Parts: sequence; C-alpha cells; structure tokens
Amino acid sequence: LKEENASLRSKINKLQIFSETQADKLRQLEKKLEENKIKEEKEAQDLEAMVQHVEQNLQLMTKRAVKAENSATKLKQENALLQVQLNNYKTENEALRSGQMASLAVVKQNADLALQNLLTVLTTSRSSIKQLLSGAESLQLVADLLKSIDRISEVSEDGQ
Repeated sequence: LKEENASLRSKINKLQIFSETQADKLRQLEKKLEENKIKEEKEAQDLEAMVQHVEQNLQLMTKRAVKAENSATKLKQENALLQVQLNNYKTENEALRSGQMASLAVVKQNADLALQNLLTVLTTSRSSIKQLLSGAESLQLVADLLKSIDRISEVSEDGQ
C-alpha cells in the first residue's frame, strides 16, 4: 500500500508539474494571442488611416482635374475668340490694302497684338492641358492603389 501510495503520489506530482507546464504554455499562448490582436488592430487602424488619406488625395486630385478641365474649356473659348479677332484683323488688313482704311500701321499693330494674344493663349492652353493630363495620370495611380488595397484586404480576410 505504501509503495502504491508513493507511486500514486509520484504520478500526482508528475501530473501537477505537467499541468503547471500546460498552464504556463496556455498563459504564453494567451499573451501571444493578445499581442497579435493588438498588432492586428493597429495594422487595421493604420490601413484605415492610409485609405482615408488616399481618399482625401483622390478628392483633391478630382478637384484639381475639374479645375483644370474648366480652365482648359475657358482657354479654348478664349482661343476661339482670339481666332475670330485674328480673322477680323486679317479682314481689316485686306480692307486697308484695298484703300478703304486709313493706315496700314494700325492694322499691322492690331494683327501683331492679336498674334501675341493668340500665342499667349496657346501657351497657357498647352500648360493647362498638360496639367489636366498629369491630374488624370495621378487619378489613375490612386485608383490602382485603391485596387491594390482592396486586394490586400481580401488576402487578409482569406488568411484569417
């Protein structure tokens, strides 16, 4: 009975040690699980902040693109107006040559002024169109980035 009792005590001690070891492992795993939860929450918050930042940039770029489009439209209208003016000046120039107007110098000055205005509008139009194209490329980049973020989110959800 004493041997059996000693054997049983030995087994109980071993089981208690095993139980404590398992409890330690369980505490470590719980701690690691909690750390992973905190890490995932932080990553989710960081990702959300990044998405919000990208959305803000997208809105800003959209506003810029709309502004550039409006500017391009305005410059095209101004360009058309200057074209009409130029044609008027050409007609006036022809009229001067036929003797109906007083001074060829005035016509030349008007034509030069119209040409300068036309060249200025042309230069400004090109710049605005380049800005519009740049804005469109930026919008495409942001759209591609948002698609990538969606894929990352899908992979993260599948991985859980």
